[in-house]
Amino acid sequence: MLTIAISKGRIYDEAMPLLAGAGIRPTVDPDKSRKLILPTSRNDVRLLVIRAADVPTYVEYGAADLGIAGKDVLVEHGAGGLYEPLDLGIAKCRLMTAARVDHRQENQRLRVATKYVKTAQRYFADKGVQVEVIKLYGSMELAPLVGLADCIVDLVDTGNTLRANGMEPGELIMDVSSRLVVNKAAMKMKPQAVAEFIRQLRDTVLSRAALA
Repeated sequence: MLTIAISKGRIYDEAMPLLAGAGIRPTVDPDKSRKLILPTSRNDVRLLVIRAADVPTYVEYGAADLGIAGKDVLVEHGAGGLYEPLDLGIAKCRLMTAARVDHRQENQRLRVATKYVKTAQRYFADKGVQVEVIKLYGSMELAPLVGLADCIVDLVDTGNTLRANGMEPGELIMDVSSRLVVNKAAMKMKPQAVAEFIRQLRDTVLSRAALA
């Protein structure tokens, strides 16, 4: 049995066609069920539907053999205990700084609101900029509007939410896409099943890229 961890939302929606290429289709709709473990069309594969930020943890500790997670989540997690064999090329966006259009930095120490605390700290440290990082879990754009922070570090797709709140993107921290990650123990304990799944997924990704 292979267990694959994945989060609901954009990653789930864009990953399903790729998994279908490996003959894997959930037999339960997660939007219509409270089940967190989904059976699939393959008796040897099941899906764990969990929070995006938890995917690397479930895979690293062996609760899932494989997972699909954004590069932003993996970098923030510090997923050194995971094998990352494949960029799936889905759920693409950018991790960026952003601030109010009229922002003028007056304080020497920058206040940054983000849920990517470790990533933001590393980024600004590499630039030699002193920052105070304030951890938030959502509605990042609100922080600069009410004076909680000078800027934010967050994912940017179209930028519409930023513009609607009088903000603009700043510096690019990283381009983000979703990756397949594998538990290292699973590579040793289930080598044939894991290798075959990776091959099938890679073939599907390459086929879709060739048609793009």
